[in-house]
Amino acid sequence: MTLRLKRLSHERLAEVVALEAAAQPHSSWSSTQFDEAFKGQRASLWGGCEGEELLGYALLYRLPFEAELQAIGVAPQARRRGIARALLRRLCDEARDWRSERLLLEVRESNQAARALYEQVGFTLDGRRRGYYRGADGRGEDALLMSKTLALTQG
Repeated sequence: MTLRLKRLSHERLAEVVALEAAAQPHSSWSSTQFDEAFKGQRASLWGGCEGEELLGYALLYRLPFEAELQAIGVAPQARRRGIARALLRRLCDEARDWRSERLLLEVRESNQAARALYEQVGFTLDGRRRGYYRGADGRGEDALLMSKTLALTQG
């Protein structure tokens, strides 16, 4: 089946929340936060689907001069098929349409797969927040701050 990217509507809230729980075991995103993102005018939520099955999602927020990737996830059984890469490319296009200068994100230092993907699509390391994420054991893990400069098209 072919992957289709589409803007998600509020009717897909329960699917996004369930996929977030499966894809991101350390996530702090709640159903309420996703609900507010669906309703917000500065948020854009995209899904990667095969047929009607939601296999991945990505949430983009519009800032005054930049855009920020707030959440991204792919179903564990659908990983390594290019879904996250396709969603990231779509978000870059949307951020360019918004005339954003950069796309920002943060990622757990231990998330090697995500870091490799971000670097492959042109994100660079800007800094870190020491001990930003707290684990169940109470120990902190650094958040890496990354960004990608977006070349704006003339038009």
